[in-house]
Amino acid sequence: MSVSAPRTSAARTNSVGRPLGVRELSAQATRDSILRAAIKVFAKHGFSGGSVEKISKAAKSVDRMIYYYFGNKEGLFVAVLEEIYRRFNDAEAGLQLDPEKPVESLEAMIRFVVQYYRDHPEFVSLLNSENLHRGKHIGKSLRAREYSSPVIGTTELVLRHGIAQGLFRPEISGRDLYLMIAAAGYFHQSNRFTLSAFLGEDLEAPEALAHWERFVIDMVLRGVAVTPRRATSKR
Repeated sequence: MSVSAPRTSAARTNSVGRPLGVRELSAQATRDSILRAAIKVFAKHGFSGGSVEKISKAAKSVDRMIYYYFGNKEGLFVAVLEEIYRRFNDAEAGLQLDPEKPVESLEAMIRFVVQYYRDHPEFVSLLNSENLHRGKHIGKSLRAREYSSPVIGTTELVLRHGIAQGLFRPEISGRDLYLMIAAAGYFHQSNRFTLSAFLGEDLEAPEALAHWERFVIDMVLRGVAVTPRRATSKR
């Protein structure tokens, strides 16, 4: 048995399920182009420094199209946050996990999360920017909870199977387990430059990244195990 999280994607049909026409497809393309440009600009300059002018220039569009599709700069930033979470969900949905093998599935989840943060620095940068604003923009999103439930549900499913097999501690929740994994991956990526200077080593070196991934896997599996497990060997 294999499972993956529900996949979401940008709509290519209208509200009644009819395929989009040429004009509608053109409008969708314009909106998508603005959204892609906004992700790059906000990731580089933050919400405060990411002006409408910079975004429309990057999208090869005009300011009024941003106001037409997103209302204002804040509406665009909310859409950007929703989009990066949607992309994360889509990538997570590609994981093929076997709940009957909870240890292997949990290892795969850890590798995915750590690697996703590493491969998508814009995701981390945008979340950093939003946290500086105390989450006031994502709090206005109607989709934020929708995007959080699949990954938590997948984690919970793997955890429950591990508990049923007597491998994982029963008092652990899927939410807490996911936060543990996310924290380890996010902190390392978010603070890699300052930590490299502080520690006097390049945390972005391939061997350093491989070491951190192995360490996180071992830390999480030790944390959920019913009995202490030996450190994983280098692969």
